[in-house]
Amino acid sequence: MEKESREEMLPFAIGKTPENCDIFDGKWVKDRKSEPMYEEWECPYIHPQLTCQEYGRPDKDYQYWRWQPHGCDLPKFNATLMLEALRNKRMLFVGDSLNRGQFASMVCLLHRLVPEEGKAMNSSYDSLTVFRMKDYNTTIEFYWAPFLLESNSDDAGDHKAPDRIIRKGSINTHGKIWKGADIVVFNTYLWWITGLPIKMVKGSLKDEVQVTEDVSTEDAYRMAMKSILRWVRRNMDPKKTRVFFTSMSPTHRKSTEWGGEEGGNCYNETTPIDDPEYWGSDSHKSIMEVIHEEFTKSEVPISLLNITQLSSYRKDAHTQIYKKQWGPLTPEQIANPKSYADCVHWCLPGLHDIWNELLYAKLFYP
Repeated sequence: MEKESREEMLPFAIGKTPENCDIFDGKWVKDRKSEPMYEEWECPYIHPQLTCQEYGRPDKDYQYWRWQPHGCDLPKFNATLMLEALRNKRMLFVGDSLNRGQFASMVCLLHRLVPEEGKAMNSSYDSLTVFRMKDYNTTIEFYWAPFLLESNSDDAGDHKAPDRIIRKGSINTHGKIWKGADIVVFNTYLWWITGLPIKMVKGSLKDEVQVTEDVSTEDAYRMAMKSILRWVRRNMDPKKTRVFFTSMSPTHRKSTEWGGEEGGNCYNETTPIDDPEYWGSDSHKSIMEVIHEEFTKSEVPISLLNITQLSSYRKDAHTQIYKKQWGPLTPEQIANPKSYADCVHWCLPGLHDIWNELLYAKLFYP
């Protein structure tokens, strides 16, 4: 975590956040004057998993909530400044589909400033997706690695393994692709939460006969945090690069937790939760404690984007049923929409843009 006592200005920084200002502690404010920074229809780079208007969402209210920190203001996102800072640089998002959403948000926030002939997105199912801006000699990239460590879920196009197996100490498997990035944003959480111990393989994932050991979720997650911090220390130059870690993205699968009806979830929710003390059971505090403990004692200059609490209020911002469905729905599902509502992913434009506003604030005003 960043040490406030460091005298040297961090790379990319142009100022400082006011003292006693925690940009992650605040409230959501309905603001009809605060238009989304882009429209869904005019950004062709959004994954169909997140294009809620295209798939029939009837309301747009989820786009008009502004995050207001207590006692201070977020700096306004300046796309021109962001692009100039990225000139001749490489920005990389690493993790699961939640981080892919944040990657798509960043591309949508910037692409309008780049002429059509000067930008391109590769559209393969490889682990690495690259958005290039030729005139800026810049790339914004997403790398699929849901555990950060090597796992049997690393195929970006086919990762639904029945048993999730992780290879211990394998951070360099993916890390060789990350080297050379100037800004890196990591995330990993939901793939760890299976309700079962994590299976760790002792040899190679390619061995015909695999020897595994069961490790508690918290112990396995701690090992991953230690691995990523060690990798950053060995491979990233703190005088040139900035590294961020996005905390747990909450889900809203049990509406009784916010006073809703029995058996409900995020389906048909159109307003945030207004209880400032709300914390859903799907956001495991034991995992937050692991993150806090490992980052606090580490000397590695890595910034935590603590989006968990502020996102936990946003039961209205999920894709719900308004997304591309990857298979035909059954008659039972059609008759009961909440049974297939997606309460994990977030519509774009939407909450991911706020995450990137927070990233912008920590990048330029740490």
